[in-house]
Amino acid sequence: MWAAAAAALGVAATAQAAPPPASAFGRVPAVVDAAISPGGERVAILGATADQRFISIATVDKEGLPILQLGEVEAVGLRWAGDDFVLATVAYWDSLGGPGRTARFERQISVTTEAKAAARLLQNGVAAGNLALLETPVLGVTSTAPARVMMLGLTDNSGAGGGVDTRIKRKGEGGAARALWKVDPATGSGALAERGAYDTKSWDVDSQGEARVRIDADELNGKFTLYGRPKGRSQWTALISNAAPERRSDYRGYHEGEDAILLAKDGKIVRQRLSDGAIEPFADAVVTDRMIWDPDRNIVVALVSGAERPAFRWLDADIGAAYGVLSRAFKDRNVVLTGWSRDRTRFLARVSGPSSAPVWYLYDKPRKNVSLLAEEYPQLKDIALGQMSFTTYKARDGLSIPAFVTLPPGAAKGAKLPLVVLPHGGPAARDAYDFDYLAQFIANRGYVVLQPQFRGSTGFGDELEEAGRGEWGGKVQTDLLDGIAALAASGDVDPSRVCIVGASFGGYSALAAATFHAADYKCAASIAGMSDLGQMLSEDSRLYGRDSDALESLRGQLGNVSNTKLAEISPARQAGLVRAPILLVHGEQDTIVRPAQSQLMADRLKDAGKPYELIVLERENHYLTRTATRTQTLEALEKFLAKNLPVN
Repeated sequence: MWAAAAAALGVAATAQAAPPPASAFGRVPAVVDAAISPGGERVAILGATADQRFISIATVDKEGLPILQLGEVEAVGLRWAGDDFVLATVAYWDSLGGPGRTARFERQISVTTEAKAAARLLQNGVAAGNLALLETPVLGVTSTAPARVMMLGLTDNSGAGGGVDTRIKRKGEGGAARALWKVDPATGSGALAERGAYDTKSWDVDSQGEARVRIDADELNGKFTLYGRPKGRSQWTALISNAAPERRSDYRGYHEGEDAILLAKDGKIVRQRLSDGAIEPFADAVVTDRMIWDPDRNIVVALVSGAERPAFRWLDADIGAAYGVLSRAFKDRNVVLTGWSRDRTRFLARVSGPSSAPVWYLYDKPRKNVSLLAEEYPQLKDIALGQMSFTTYKARDGLSIPAFVTLPPGAAKGAKLPLVVLPHGGPAARDAYDFDYLAQFIANRGYVVLQPQFRGSTGFGDELEEAGRGEWGGKVQTDLLDGIAALAASGDVDPSRVCIVGASFGGYSALAAATFHAADYKCAASIAGMSDLGQMLSEDSRLYGRDSDALESLRGQLGNVSNTKLAEISPARQAGLVRAPILLVHGEQDTIVRPAQSQLMADRLKDAGKPYELIVLERENHYLTRTATRTQTLEALEKFLAKNLPVN
């Protein structure tokens, strides 16, 4: 069975003597997602060959591998609804109702165990205002048969009293309000389970599909309110009332095992019981701990800490034991348990490392058997990849900055090679001690790759994260320069031969580096990067509303700076300072950072007589989810680096 699955995913590959082509790194992973059924009898795989997507469903100990061809679509993820249906999240483009106003929408389809499309979920539930919700996410699946899918949708709220609050009109939603729906995966039809207030954003539900937590946010002032409803009661009680927007991150989830919510409080994670509001410590967890949840039982099964590499503290002994077996079997690689059967006897694992592309396995505990499912990058099998190491260095103000450094395959220490700085997106994000197709591709072409975890990065403590607020174009950029200096002191790189490459916020960092520190870089490449922050704020305000959550988050990261300051830290407004060649790459369907940001930068560089190249990727979004355009990007980057930063 598993051999058939591997063949369907194109796993078979042989070692290559020559360096692998850009397409070997740029292909969409052969496994986009995988999920095991609650009963443990079946594994559904969301696979990809070039730009075609499909769902295959393998049954343990049975022949046959039914496959549903999805075609050239953007497929996001999988989960099971009971043992009889797989839910696939897919994305498509549609109009927002005005000229030039289009957006990416995510919806769910259900698939039978024979790999037959059953229904598109919640068509009736969003009829009152389909375009008002870009996503209709699955909030939970009931544990009792027949399984029902709890989803966020809309309902008509324009009856008596429905139009009292005129804020809804200013948000463009007419008489629609968010609602919780209970959906039959066999038919796609939903029944209204809970009607939200005007400011309701979402709910958390228990395994019976009952709403236990309601999340409200007033978009006019950003105030946040969290409501709880204990089992056996019908009334909501405010647990956090009218709080500042940043307190939304205090809420970590609903823990059904104790009918409580988990909150960040005074540096610790605490549980607050819904029944009486009592607050107690939760497993001695601290705010920096990440959590692994069991989505079927709505409980935390592990706490994850560690800066360089994740360290797991398992609260579920059975899952922890399985992790122990696999981590010993795959030494020096990262083991991530992505799912398990209800009885904790079968487990899905994704195994990877900085120098080894991800591979998926099924672990059968009673049989003590680990079976290969598929390799994400089959053309990289047995290929020597770059060696990553973890380090820290001091910024000029004394702040400690973590960083990952990847040397080309076979590179010797002290070789003084050319350097590519690769800042991550976010900025509230981080890189990991794991496989990174872009970093490995650049290293494979002979460059040392520096990935600084600059101020504003997450996962390395509150001090580092908070230090990034208001430092766009400022200390974030000097953190990168300090990393170059530290690496140059080791003798591994030549500080006179440095380029910078980044995507999203990393793309902004690349443009800011080439603009505000032009003498320090030989070239810069921006993939889906921002160039004019004021224009971006205005565009987001026009599309999503001046008081939207996304806009509030961006303003907070920028530090609520003045329009004058925004212009000063916007590379497009300072294009005359640029000295080095710039490569601009942008997907034409990017809704996160609009392609107008790269077009504007190109126009300003042209006006200033600066060298640049602009590549617009057809039918591509912010995340480069198509093999053809991802490979096109890598090929363009390879050519750009070879011209402006030759290895030899």
